[in-house]
Amino acid sequence: MIENSIPVTVRILDKEYRVACKQGEEESLIAAARLVDQKMREIRSSGKVLGTDRIAVMASLNLAHDLLEKQMHKDEANLGINSRLRTMQQKIDAILSKENQLDL
Repeated sequence: MIENSIPVTVRILDKEYRVACKQGEEESLIAAARLVDQKMREIRSSGKVLGTDRIAVMASLNLAHDLLEKQMHKDEANLGINSRLRTMQQKIDAILSKENQLDL
């Protein structure tokens, strides 16, 4: 177990797992387990994937894909924000430069 951790029992696809968790992060772990359980149930109910191992892999791939998509959109948004901030900074610098020239 991890130092300063506590055991938390989660249930995924009708099976219990005891997981070491940092104190204070129990709710986050339980929420993650619920999400994994939900994805696995969705895949199992589609009837296209058989076997718990394969269902787990497909759920993991789906969750990883969702995470990467969100990170990509976040990165794109950050690029746009950074570009707008640079433009604003350039405008501010130009105005301050004109102000300084007028003061001379």
